Amino acid sequence: MDFLRPTTWAEVLAAKADQPEALPVQGGTDVMVEINFDVRRPPALLDLTRIAELREWTVEDGGGCRVGAGVTYATVIEELGGALPGLAQASRTVGSPQIRNRGTVGGNLGAASPAGDSHPPLLAAGAEIEVESRDRGIRLIPAEEFYLGVKRSALLPDELIRAVRLRAAGGPQYFSKVGTRNAMVIAVCSFAIALHPEDGRVGTGVGSAAPTPLRALEAEEFLRGELDWDAPLDPALARRFGELCAGAASPIDDVRGTAGYRRHAIGVMARRTLTWAWNDHLGRRAA
Repeated sequence: MDFLRPTTWAEVLAAKADQPEALPVQGGTDVMVEINFDVRRPPALLDLTRIAELREWTVEDGGGCRVGAGVTYATVIEELGGALPGLAQASRTVGSPQIRNRGTVGGNLGAASPAGDSHPPLLAAGAEIEVESRDRGIRLIPAEEFYLGVKRSALLPDELIRAVRLRAAGGPQYFSKVGTRNAMVIAVCSFAIALHPEDGRVGTGVGSAAPTPLRALEAEEFLRGELDWDAPLDPALARRFGELCAGAASPIDDVRGTAGYRRHAIGVMARRTLTWAWNDHLGRRAA
């Protein structure tokens, strides 16, 4: 197995173009586990740890955020909790402190696991994935188009994830996760919600309840037509929202939970997170 150690982003793109089968590695929290257990044996590893720009993030005056692919969960928690509260909440549920210090949002995207904790808040926030290749340049992939199947993404063989782009939160955001314990656990299922008062809509993200992370589009459209942004939340509306979110899932039975339990849990989490977010929204208006 070759170990490639470029020192610039241009060198990274050249190496990936010349060896599309090279597997990128940054924090290594997923890649090294798979290699150690002989789940995969790539012909080359493409080390990204020397590329400082991947660890940078920016929040522009207009509210646009760009989070480099090498930004760790710990950095998201410590430095981006105000701008990206949903992603920060999800980051707090990832692994142990050691994993959060090494693991990255870009790595989670690259793995494209349905159970990845960062996926639901990125979907709910309307994120775009910035990818690049040497020969085609940069393109932006909407998060809902990025996931193609279990651990399969829209990345082309010579492309690499460079950053995630999304807007700073314009309203409350929440993330909820069900696991077999409170920490260091893969999600049985997860759910994220983001209120977008400026657009009069609600974004959703469902994790570990289908072959890919997904949005509950019917539930989002239902709320668009029913919400009064100045009034308390109708419990019946919250219940129907939960039902529609549960209906969007297509889970399976596995060692972590049954399909029926996952659907039920998605419905409960959707109803609860909507209620929490709505109470925050009304509180901000009253302040």
